[in-house]
Amino acid sequence: MSAKSTTVRYWLFKSEPKVFGIEHLRRKGVATWDGVRNYQVRNLLRSEVRVGDRALFYHSSTKDVGVAGEMEVVSEAFPDPLQFDPKSDYFDKGSTKAAPRWLAVKMKYLRTFKRLVPLAELRTDQQLKNMRTLVRGNRLSITEVTKSEYEKICLLGNAV
Repeated sequence: MSAKSTTVRYWLFKSEPKVFGIEHLRRKGVATWDGVRNYQVRNLLRSEVRVGDRALFYHSSTKDVGVAGEMEVVSEAFPDPLQFDPKSDYFDKGSTKAAPRWLAVKMKYLRTFKRLVPLAELRTDQQLKNMRTLVRGNRLSITEVTKSEYEKICLLGNAV
């Protein structure tokens, strides 16, 4: 595992608002970001995402797709408890407590943007043209963004 860095990194986390949206996080204050079932994203949670990192909350698979607000990582990665629950949609019979396959982190609500920053707007902004999330075929639920991309999206959302 890489050495811990004190440098804040910036991320975009996707979630379906009917399952877990920014309003769910706002009401809870702090919540577990669970249900990740992609090895590449699991590896990011394990090795790259750190306490203090900032994240954009992106609503996906909905009528109004886009960035809804900001949150902060408040825990290191830990075994996702849903993988052990046979009643959960995220149950993984191949994962054991001795060798968990999937990870989660705790996220803290920071703010909801004054307006959703829609995907169409992200795609047309020249400063955001290289965002990994916007690359055709990208299906990752967590991607890194640069500090300037993060700040630009916050500005677009009227959150700064």
